[in-house]
Amino acid sequence: MKYKAIVLDLDGTLTNNKKEITPQTKEALMSAQRDGMRVILASGRPTYGIRPVADALGIGSYDGYVMAYNGGCVTRWADKTIIFNQTLDTALVPVLYNAAKNAPHPFNILTYQGEDIAATDISDEYVRHEAFINKMPLVQYDDFPNQVQPPINKCLIVGAPTPLAQLEKELAVALQGRCGVYRSADFFLECVPCGIDKAASLARLIKELGLKREETIAVGDGYNDLSMIEYAGLGVAMANAASEVKAKADFVTLSNEEDGVAHVLKTFCH
Repeated sequence: MKYKAIVLDLDGTLTNNKKEITPQTKEALMSAQRDGMRVILASGRPTYGIRPVADALGIGSYDGYVMAYNGGCVTRWADKTIIFNQTLDTALVPVLYNAAKNAPHPFNILTYQGEDIAATDISDEYVRHEAFINKMPLVQYDDFPNQVQPPINKCLIVGAPTPLAQLEKELAVALQGRCGVYRSADFFLECVPCGIDKAASLARLIKELGLKREETIAVGDGYNDLSMIEYAGLGVAMANAASEVKAKADFVTLSNEEDGVAHVLKTFCH
C-alpha cells in the first residue's frame, strides 16, 4: 500500500519533550512531502498554537492541513481557508465553569480568545503549561462566564490527575448529548462540541481530498488519538503512549525523544 497522507498528533508525538521538532524528524517529513505525502497536523491545540509547527514544516506549500481543537476546526494551510468549524454552545460555559469551581478539589478552566488564552488563574501550573505548549499569552478572566466571547471551540479544565479523572466521569454523564468530555493528558480535560474527535474530522477531510482511509497513516500517543489510530489504514502509537493506546495500534514506533515519526516514515514509506 502506498500511503498518501500522514496524520500527526503534536505533543508527545511530533515534538520532543521540549516541544521541538528535531532536525531528523523535520527532514524526514520534508522528504516525504517532496515525494507527494500530504501532512495533516491533528492536535487538541488551537489553530494559533499549531501555526509555528505547520510553518516550520512548510505544509502550506505541499497542500497540508491543520486539524485544531481535536478536529473541531480544519484549515487548508496554503490559504488559511477554514473548511470545517464546529463551536461549543455558549450556554455550556457557565455549566463547565461551575462544575470546575464547585468540585471537591476546585479546578481552573481556560479557553481561547483570538491569539490569547483566557483563564481563571494565570498563575496555575497547568494553565501555564498550556500557554508554554502553544506559545500563547495568558489573560486573566476573573469573571470567566461573562467575559468569554464566542466563537468558542473548546474549554479546557486543568488540574491534578486523580480528582480530574473523577470530574471527567461525572461530566461525561451530566453532559451526555450536549458536550464531549475526555482527557488529552492526565491533567487536561477537554470539553468540546458533541461528535468532535480526530477520526470524525479525518474521515470528513480525506473524503474532500479524494483519499481512502487505507492510504492514511495516523500517529499519536494520547487517549484523544485513539479514534484516528483505529480509523487510519495504518494506526501507529508512540513508544511513550499510554498502554491502552499501544494496544489498539497496528504498529508501535520509537518514542518522541527518539524520532519516532521519522522511524514510521523510514519503515513504511521507503
